[in-house]
Amino acid sequence: MKLGFIGTGNMAGAIIGGVIKSGLFKPEEIIGADLLEAGREKVKTLYGIHVTADNKEAVEKAETIILSVKPQFYESVIAEIKDVVKPEQIVITIAPGKTLEWLAKQFGKDVKLVRTMPNTPAMVGEGMTAACRNEFVTDEELEGAKKILSAFGKVEVVSEHLMDVVVSVSGSSPAYVFMFIEAMADAAVADGMPRAQAYQFAAQAVLGSAKMVLETGKHPGELKDMVCSPGGTTIEAVRVLEEKGLRSAVIEAMKACTDIAKKM
Repeated sequence: MKLGFIGTGNMAGAIIGGVIKSGLFKPEEIIGADLLEAGREKVKTLYGIHVTADNKEAVEKAETIILSVKPQFYESVIAEIKDVVKPEQIVITIAPGKTLEWLAKQFGKDVKLVRTMPNTPAMVGEGMTAACRNEFVTDEELEGAKKILSAFGKVEVVSEHLMDVVVSVSGSSPAYVFMFIEAMADAAVADGMPRAQAYQFAAQAVLGSAKMVLETGKHPGELKDMVCSPGGTTIEAVRVLEEKGLRSAVIEAMKACTDIAKKM
């Protein structure tokens, strides 16, 4: 088998679904290990992959390993599998705060490591993932890892010192966006719009606006100015957002997020 997962939760499921849908891997080329039977059976039913309760089995049978357990379990999982990880295998991690140096110490030997930070929009094929590698990963191997990561969204290689920033700007930021959509919908409901319709309008507006930033190449400020007619409704809304400190609130929230990521 070509791809093995330690942990079969939501992010693992998003990656599995993405690589199968893209044609990068076939279901029979993927194995997922999970101590919880419910988790194993869910991905087996959804994607038709091989599953096991034995983490070592997944490592022994796959060429590339993705550690998709929660950060607090990394140390114990690595201690369990490190003796069966082979020099030619690539280990991809998705946990915030777990540096390449920390990971190398846990393995206690030379291991090909690719550290990544994906986000939950991967579940709908619109993820944003940052990646960095250690010195044992070749350019060709990094490209292979990027193909896996791009199967469920976009991927960018960054310097490792930026990984904590990635946590706040893309890893955690879907939560901020969901709050913004919810707030806009609440306001629309307060003005008489049905709840389901309010979510549709708010979410589509955010989706379309994000697409304009990515596809036009224009500065977000320029795109904002295009909507703000002199003396109009939009500039009045922008005035109130500035008065209430929207920018400052977002910046301070992201700084707090980055600080926590650095301490993990």
